[in-house]
Amino acid sequence: MTVAAVILALWTAWAVLCAVIRDNPRGDFTTGVLYHLIRLHARAIHRLRVAGARHLPSDPGPLIVVSNHTAGVDPLLIQAACPFEVRWMMGADMMVPAGRALWEHARVIPVDRARGDSAALRDAIRHLRAGGVLGVFPEGGIETPPGTPRPFEPGLGLLIARTGATTLPVVVDGTPRAVTAWGSLFTPSRSRVTFHEPIPASALPGTPPEIVADLEARYRAWM
Repeated sequence: MTVAAVILALWTAWAVLCAVIRDNPRGDFTTGVLYHLIRLHARAIHRLRVAGARHLPSDPGPLIVVSNHTAGVDPLLIQAACPFEVRWMMGADMMVPAGRALWEHARVIPVDRARGDSAALRDAIRHLRAGGVLGVFPEGGIETPPGTPRPFEPGLGLLIARTGATTLPVVVDGTPRAVTAWGSLFTPSRSRVTFHEPIPASALPGTPPEIVADLEARYRAWM
């Protein structure tokens, strides 16, 4: 093989790699690397299975991805299954300083779980009104034991009532049991993410408490 042929082959391989990496929700190189690493991690470590992918909207926003919370790895598994970017709300106490660059790149919305957080709610509403996709774990913490739903926090009802966003219900199961939330990231599992049919805001009751009660009842039936 001539030097010119080697150079051409290397250039072609690099172009293909860049195209693959840039095939991500934001279309930039850094996000592409992270996005594909997340998908690889989900399949290699957690042997991720996805059910109900037909329910994933092609033009998602404004959309609230609502999921039960089984382990710290849940948002990564859900993002690995979604072709669009999900901006997550996350307990501020879980956002360790070492991950600051990651939280900023992912535009995570920190929530003060101890005192409530009106600023986080306003940020989430602005994101939805701009046509974004928001990820929420309405239980406010990890289920203990797994498969036992916790009461939903009232903020979810406010988000839906004030924005009219569609709800995409997600049920996660099969995630690993670990001593810490972070320990679940690298504990092997056979995890599954199940997407249910999207629920328009018009199909839910009118007041925030009624919306929360309706969705909580649906989740208890699914789980």
